[in-house]
Amino acid sequence: MANQKLYAGVKLRETRTRLGLTQKDFATKLGVSLPYLNQMENNNRPVSTGVVLALAQEFGFDVTELSTGDAERIVSDMREALADPVFGENAPPLADLRLAASNAPALARAFLDLHRAYSQTHERLASLDEALGREDARVQASPWEEVRDFFHYCDNYLDAVDRAAERFATQGGTRLDPMTVAIAALKSAGIAVEYDHGSSLRGYDPATKVVTLSATAAPETQRFQLLHQVALLTQPKLIDATLDFARFQSDEARAIARIGLANYFAGAALMPYTRFLAAAEDCRHDLEILADQFGASIEQVAHRLSTLQRPGAKGVPFFFVRVDQAGTITKRHSATRLQFARFGGACPLWNVHRAFETPGRFLRQLAETPDGVRYFCLALDVSKPGGAWKAPVRRFAIGLGCEVQHADRLVYADDLDITRAAAFEPIGISCRICERKSCHQRSVPPLERRLTVDPNRRGILPYEIA
Repeated sequence: MANQKLYAGVKLRETRTRLGLTQKDFATKLGVSLPYLNQMENNNRPVSTGVVLALAQEFGFDVTELSTGDAERIVSDMREALADPVFGENAPPLADLRLAASNAPALARAFLDLHRAYSQTHERLASLDEALGREDARVQASPWEEVRDFFHYCDNYLDAVDRAAERFATQGGTRLDPMTVAIAALKSAGIAVEYDHGSSLRGYDPATKVVTLSATAAPETQRFQLLHQVALLTQPKLIDATLDFARFQSDEARAIARIGLANYFAGAALMPYTRFLAAAEDCRHDLEILADQFGASIEQVAHRLSTLQRPGAKGVPFFFVRVDQAGTITKRHSATRLQFARFGGACPLWNVHRAFETPGRFLRQLAETPDGVRYFCLALDVSKPGGAWKAPVRRFAIGLGCEVQHADRLVYADDLDITRAAAFEPIGISCRICERKSCHQRSVPPLERRLTVDPNRRGILPYEIA
């Protein structure tokens, strides 16, 4: 994988367009011929080392932006969509998907939108009794999925929001207590903060200008919720501008995204980028140390680590996921080549599922996906008490990890032998697109392989994969 050629035609075209240069002028500045640049922009030739250096020297370009992470996400999403039985055996080969993701990403995303619309139509037909007679029974993207995909394809990093939160939390260049800054910002707007023992974590009454926080919530939850409200009240122009850029299809999606952006601001203000990145590197990403240092929860810290993708100052590329006890993914993001299933649960061989069996303990795993990429994975059960005797306890497990070449930067991997191939457990993404032939946890066969069924022979599975 280290020798993989870099095809980044879309990024080159976007960069040239942003700079307002013609192909001829751009080629001259990069020190290549016009035909050569044209071939690179159309992904007929890989980006050469000389071009990468010229981009950095001539334009101060962060060459890590040329990575194929976005294309890999699209390829992963298309493979999962094409695993739908509706396509039968007509799914295009992986090489064609990579070409589409690299050369025509807008077309690939349109295909994904079309498949999503088809899937939702199929679900509506399956519950026709509910849909009949409803005036709003039209096919459109689920607002939740639309917002999830927005953050997914933004690499879970929003520069303008992140920098605004950092400025808010480090006024005058000095790191201040986030609660003190938040309360002062609200007070200057004539808004008071009170605490009660109600069932809500947070509430705001515009008539009385009072923000109410739960007195029984954990301190880190109180901080986060207060900063969330601060974002809604003090950053409306920034949030609206970001929402306008996203062009959501429905008011519901826009409203959900507003909450997501306020959450992003809150996390970035609680853990300002520059200081948090330095602290993470200094303690080698010890989640407990970072949680204590920044007054945040383990989950908040893990999620924040997965957003450290600022151009020119990137942290370790992490994946982050949260699953419930049924195995359903409730949060997901990956700055690595590992992409999570958009539908259904995660691979049962992944250690994040075992975290429920050992509450309070960090579980470590060396894992390898079918494409040969190896990862270091960390999992932890996180419980969220309701704050009263009969209040429900919400239980989740979080997973955090990175490709194994970054493992030496994590304290959790110190005593693991990452050089031994047998130490890596095989995991997948989704059974329908996983090519492993002898997985004992496989739930359904892969749709890209033919099956052989012998009634007189039974192995791990009731069929054999060709």
